[in-house]
Amino acid sequence: MKYGARNQISAKVISIQKGDIMSLVHFEVISPAEMASVMTTESLDELNLEVGDEVKLVVKAVNVLAVKE
Repeated sequence: MKYGARNQISAKVISIQKGDIMSLVHFEVISPAEMASVMTTESLDELNLEVGDEVKLVVKAVNVLAVKE
């Protein structure tokens, strides 16, 4: 199966709430997961980020695609 999204996180389905038109599926992310972000150097300096710092990643996305291969 081919799909356009490149960022992939392995996950397991943990619950399904089925509706007439829309359904809600909850996933448990299978570790380890890795993500990346592109930001301006000015933002990097303002955040004072250093290797080893612990941060929260806030993901803003229109879609989360579930793919079963």
